[in-house]
Amino acid sequence: MKLPYYATGFAVLISGCAGTSGTAVDSASVRQAVQIAETAPSTNPKCGTIHPTPTELARIEPTLVVTGPVRFNPVVIPVYFHVINKGSGISNGDIPDTWITSQLSVLNNSFNGSTGGANIGVSYTLAGITRTTNSTWYTAGPGSTAESQMKNALRQGGKGTLNFYISSPGGGLLGWATFPWNYNSNPKNDGVVVLNQSLPGGSASPYNLGDTGTHEVGHWLGLYHTFQGGCSTNNDYVSDTPAERSPAYGCPSGRDSCTGRRYPGLDPIENFMDYSDDACMFKFTSGQSTRMNSAYTQYRL
Repeated sequence: MKLPYYATGFAVLISGCAGTSGTAVDSASVRQAVQIAETAPSTNPKCGTIHPTPTELARIEPTLVVTGPVRFNPVVIPVYFHVINKGSGISNGDIPDTWITSQLSVLNNSFNGSTGGANIGVSYTLAGITRTTNSTWYTAGPGSTAESQMKNALRQGGKGTLNFYISSPGGGLLGWATFPWNYNSNPKNDGVVVLNQSLPGGSASPYNLGDTGTHEVGHWLGLYHTFQGGCSTNNDYVSDTPAERSPAYGCPSGRDSCTGRRYPGLDPIENFMDYSDDACMFKFTSGQSTRMNSAYTQYRL
């Protein structure tokens, strides 16, 4: 989740977030990658989720319009975790089950309001864990042949089942995701891919508390980045997330990148859909809850 998350971002990108294969993420390298990504979004290595084109937005967004507050009817989403490794041991990506159960706890806490944000009304339950040794899949990037082979071989369940792939794609990526409206056209591609060292217990500090998973699942349920569209009318298509000109890194309290009466409110640096450090992120808003509810109802039921 955190290096440049371009999971949903600009033009047509594939969501991917950053980290280094099985090793700690160097903060200086991360910041440098971020600076490069901000000036050249198409090469942003943080999040690789594909953002809809203007034509696709015109088709998708009307289906998600909701009047009045909406909450999920309690929904339980089954999760298959697929651990891709290149050999035995954590250094080769063969992470322990304890990391996976901790990641599942992070998802449940993030989406039920335990961390301080809106109670989305969705919970996650472990459906299964698979382990695959394949050095090509281990480093598969977004949109690659290896990613397609991996997902075609391993994906389980239907459109309401979350397939959570854990690997080490390299290139600074922390993860990427598919959006719910992409399922019908390519069901085998559906799911999220996350850097193994971003899970709780991993070494990708400051992105190792499990919020990369939360961020990517947010995309999987229909959310864009909080900085989507920058200082524009629609930005991320959620009314209660203040407009944000660019991604936030670290935990820049008081940051206000879109100023003036048209853009009230400080940047939502604490939101799971920004790029802040894991320790700084703790909330979804009620507007994001409504959007996720609508996207789930339209595309994942």
